[in-house]
Amino acid sequence: MIKKLFTKVVLFAVLITAGSFANAQTTLSDSSFASLITCGPGNDYYLAFGHTAIRVCDPQNGIDYVYNYGTFDFDTPNLYWNFIRGYLNYCVSAATYRNFVAVYSYEGRSLSEQRLRLTPDECRRLFDALEDNCRPENRFYLYDFFRDNCATRARDMIANALEGRTVFADVAADTNKTFRQMIYPYTARLKWWQFGVDMLLGMRCDRPLSTLQYTFIPFDLERQLDTSLVVGTAQTLAEPSVLVLGETKAPNPESLSPDLVFWLFFVLVAVLSVVAFIKGWKLRWLDIPLFSVVGLLSIVILVMWFFTIHWCTKENLNILWLNPLFLYIVFRLRKSNRIVLGIVLLCLAAVVIGFAWLPQQFNTAVIPIALALATRLASYLLPQHDKK
Repeated sequence: MIKKLFTKVVLFAVLITAGSFANAQTTLSDSSFASLITCGPGNDYYLAFGHTAIRVCDPQNGIDYVYNYGTFDFDTPNLYWNFIRGYLNYCVSAATYRNFVAVYSYEGRSLSEQRLRLTPDECRRLFDALEDNCRPENRFYLYDFFRDNCATRARDMIANALEGRTVFADVAADTNKTFRQMIYPYTARLKWWQFGVDMLLGMRCDRPLSTLQYTFIPFDLERQLDTSLVVGTAQTLAEPSVLVLGETKAPNPESLSPDLVFWLFFVLVAVLSVVAFIKGWKLRWLDIPLFSVVGLLSIVILVMWFFTIHWCTKENLNILWLNPLFLYIVFRLRKSNRIVLGIVLLCLAAVVIGFAWLPQQFNTAVIPIALALATRLASYLLPQHDKK
């Protein structure tokens, strides 16, 4: 709690100081340089993907600032509601390089730097553009995790500063990875969080990416700068990455696998269902909460699909197993409509059978959940023994 409070105070201080840098009318000298800063992941789930910032340094004029497109005001009214709806504004802020490094040192996160091979005029263009972005009327932008974040903003600022040359080519990638697959390595130890994210992301996140789209993750932007050549030359835009801070924080403990939990749950449901069929029991004490939870989660999927502006939560095929018809089934449990039961069973079968070929990638824990739901639904289509 103390650590989070400290971080909040530091970030708020960064936001306050941003304006003073933006008002500076300094012209950079020819000894200035710019760097891409890549920060390692933190222990909180929203820090799992690292961070990107741009450093501009001019020793002759005493300038050494870091520009950061990943900040927001914790005191924003309706902060969480705006985040859920997709209307949370992020902003660019500026801090001294010394203070920026101190924050990451305190958090035990790694930090590396790539000096950019910019001409003096390109460096000045970048600095002027960053300073202009820091002005109160220009600071804020509508954040999009996949398409408009701290890394893509830094990439675009650098690309726009180049004079008559390009480095970020938007071509098909060799690996054929998707947005969803790109984030998996960074959430490998946060399995329940990964499961929740997989439920919210729609099939838009399962299309193959171009090389430019890869750069939404800070570490992939860093790798591209290490390897991508300036068009028409044999030189990369950035010098090799230099480690400024090593990681000293303890890694997140690996959480219990949702796959294991839900496979055990399926086995339990299957055994109970067989025993209940033999004995003529009615497992409404199990079915009502189970179907209710699934039905309520279906509302979350529908809200994120139709009532938010999040690009990544549209066209979500998780609605096949998180089916709103489960709410109808709960209210009609004693007089279940066999047609409705059949429709929901077909949807569950589509998920299980089409797991590998549907246009959306499902979390593997969905399989035992779908099987458990199908088992309970099927019991209402079978002849029931009288309760003994």
